[in-house]
Amino acid sequence: MTMTPRVQRLRDESFRARPAISIERALLTTAFYKAEAGMHSTPVLRALNYKYLCTHKRIYIGAEELIVGERGPVPKAVSTFPELTCHTAEDLAILNERPMASFRVAPADIETYAEEVIPYWQGRSMRDRVFAKVPDDWRAAYEAGLFTEFMEQRAPGHTALDGLIYRKGMRDLQADIQVAMNALDYLEDPDATAKSQALEAMAIACQATIIFAERHADLAEEMASTCSDEVRRRELRRIAAVCRRVPAQKPRDFWEALQM
Repeated sequence: MTMTPRVQRLRDESFRARPAISIERALLTTAFYKAEAGMHSTPVLRALNYKYLCTHKRIYIGAEELIVGERGPVPKAVSTFPELTCHTAEDLAILNERPMASFRVAPADIETYAEEVIPYWQGRSMRDRVFAKVPDDWRAAYEAGLFTEFMEQRAPGHTALDGLIYRKGMRDLQADIQVAMNALDYLEDPDATAKSQALEAMAIACQATIIFAERHADLAEEMASTCSDEVRRRELRRIAAVCRRVPAQKPRDFWEALQM
């Protein structure tokens, strides 16, 4: 299959871009946890952090993109997850300098990370709490390189929903969650309270995802209002309409399904 000129240009741009570390998520997450940690159950706290990120992270729409959504503020910007593993300033410097699989990290970002992120998460990250309790034999095997700890290198979430995302939107899932919450039996089920917190977190995550899409729609409309190219202006307006539809509602066509 031959690529269209647009896809070829986007592909070439992606290959040329050097991967970089973005500290945006780490700063937002640190600010959120400083204000909210200890005030919510763990599932709700994590969901609210996700909502905070969806509400405050920088939104990016590339010059020729039709399907939008970046995990970082720009393409190939990789976020860090200090609540899982808080990398040191030395770690970031190594990522920037190593010849293989390097990630650009600005010196100013390393300094900011050392001043604002690391002091809060030392001893609080999931890795620090786990490693404080593991047996000596386990630690020795780890330090000898017999195995690695997955989240030191990556974030959780290497999963994809099945066909459900083409049959239901986030509003539908919120309705299902509410049905499940209404069915909880606090008198007979000792796990009802824990279940309610998990369900509440799910509902918050659905709303956060809708917010993220709506922000892309807002940006697309803003870009369209100042775009002099009629073709791109129509594309931006279509992007906005699609993001108003999904993921709040189920997709109706291929474009909406891809954006979902």
